[in-house]
Amino acid sequence: QVQLVESGGGLVQAGGSLRLSCSASGLSFVTNTMGWFRQAPGKEREFVGAMTWTTYTYYADSVKGRFTISRDNAKNAVTLDMNSLKPEDTAVYYCAARPNTSGKYDYWGQGTQVTVSS
Repeated sequence: QVQLVESGGGLVQAGGSLRLSCSASGLSFVTNTMGWFRQAPGKEREFVGAMTWTTYTYYADSVKGRFTISRDNAKNAVTLDMNSLKPEDTAVYYCAARPNTSGKYDYWGQGTQVTVSS
């Protein structure tokens, strides 16, 4: 059974930083692209960024230069470092896994709330 568990969310002031972590189990972590998504109240879920199994990273324009994804294959973990946070970054953040044999993210975590106050 695949499980993705996020942690590290919370309340932070604008301009501050947070680190989100995602721990994965039950899958071949090294062959998955690990992505981060977010969903703000009343809005569609949106892509934040991802790191492929070859460690190539790409980000949404809205977070480029502020957010950084890294992964530790030995620990089956991926992190999202968020800096210069803005109130519009407030959302539930989700970790997701896309196997390299799949064209979509097949596995999702339960989400962690990030709130940025102005």
